[in-house]
Amino acid sequence: MHPILFRIPIPHGSLKLWWALAALSAVAVVFALLAARRREAREAGTSVVVAIAAAAAGYFWRGTEYAAPDLPIYAYGVMLGLSLVVGWYLTLPLAVRDGLPKETMANCYVVTALCALAGSRLLYILTNPDEFKTAADYFALRNGGLVAYGGFLGGLIGSWAFLVPKRIRLLAWADDAVLSLASGLMVTRIGCYLFGCDFGKPLPQGAPAFLKTLGTFPHWPAGTLVNGEGSPAFVRHLEMFRGTPQEEQLLQTNVSLPVHPTQLYESLVGLVLLVLLLWQRKRLRFRGQVFFLFVFAYGFFRFVLELWRDDVERGSYGPTIDAHVYIPACLLLFAIGFAFGISLAIADARARTAARVLALLPAVLAYVVLKPVAFGESTPYQLSTSQLIGLTTALAAAYFYARFWEHASTSPRLAMSLGDEAAIALLRGEERNDREEAADDEKEDDEKEDADEPKAAADKARGSKAPPKREPEPGTP
Repeated sequence: MHPILFRIPIPHGSLKLWWALAALSAVAVVFALLAARRREAREAGTSVVVAIAAAAAGYFWRGTEYAAPDLPIYAYGVMLGLSLVVGWYLTLPLAVRDGLPKETMANCYVVTALCALAGSRLLYILTNPDEFKTAADYFALRNGGLVAYGGFLGGLIGSWAFLVPKRIRLLAWADDAVLSLASGLMVTRIGCYLFGCDFGKPLPQGAPAFLKTLGTFPHWPAGTLVNGEGSPAFVRHLEMFRGTPQEEQLLQTNVSLPVHPTQLYESLVGLVLLVLLLWQRKRLRFRGQVFFLFVFAYGFFRFVLELWRDDVERGSYGPTIDAHVYIPACLLLFAIGFAFGISLAIADARARTAARVLALLPAVLAYVVLKPVAFGESTPYQLSTSQLIGLTTALAAAYFYARFWEHASTSPRLAMSLGDEAAIALLRGEERNDREEAADDEKEDDEKEDADEPKAAADKARGSKAPPKREPEPGTP
């Protein structure tokens, strides 16, 4: 549970700048000789200029020295990089299997990853503008500050912008790419846990001992991060209990209070979503089915997990309503979206009805648990940024899931197409469905048979009126 996994040792002492410039000059000379051997005058001339410039700069800055500290390897950066590698090897084979061009999808993955990183940072900046004093703060990712939903939206926009000129259907790529989102969620939340951010509310006294151990975050040693004050959970509790006996307890133990390790909860959600999406891929009915399922399921799980989150960096928006009314109402909207959208994938009618009834259970339980004991003791509640986005996107996904499901029942070939024109036609209902085409083909066959019947009858009649075949006379050869 530490933001730095390890440090790469670098020889202590001063490093002189002219050494690096001299090495650059030597490399440039080698390139110049190789270019001259190949009789490439332009490349040789460029290399000679670089060699001379590097040698002159080395002589000019021959007295400049730098002290090189050990190189820290940050936990979140490692997990983020690992998630991109896992997503690459998980997504591209599925895309090729679905008939998408491999090289184009490889480039799309890179664009999507970069846009996701930019989007996650941008949403954090928008929700926490007070944390950024200088321009350099916007790029100080080692201090944290990436929002999962920002990455999701940024990656979606980047994918769309890349695929439109290629005339490839976005939903066909999205069905493959969301698996990398689920695996990335599973891996990167481990990085959040090691960093100490995205922590939850204090655990109750009767919580299991192992859960308290997992939810206790140590105070970072001085100098762990640039301008760092300590683990976010520890600093948060220190500010909350300033001037109270709890503050002295925190300073003596040098650890935070036991809290819900919501990072590990969400990592487990990523694993569940990955298994669910792989299962859904085996039962595809239309392009976008896996994508819409992920959007809805993650929106629901994220909404529920936010009930235990406690870090103020989340940001909150929207009206403030009593918790025992607001939260059950939102969960009821999730249940309605599931009943009219996602549940259509359940083939058995009885199982589908049972699932729709069970979808109402979270809303009922939330009302029972949050209902105040006495009148006037209600707790005001405001949705976090992630809850608001999760609810909105989940309802939109349920709507499109139901719409595409209906079209897929009448136009299965169009629903599984890879081109963007087919997707637009499917949404607008401009294409005739397969059943209509089959009926038209059958009608054409019947008309052709009806047209052939008189001709066959005429041929038969002419055959019956043909003169009888004459027998040869005796003696005729």
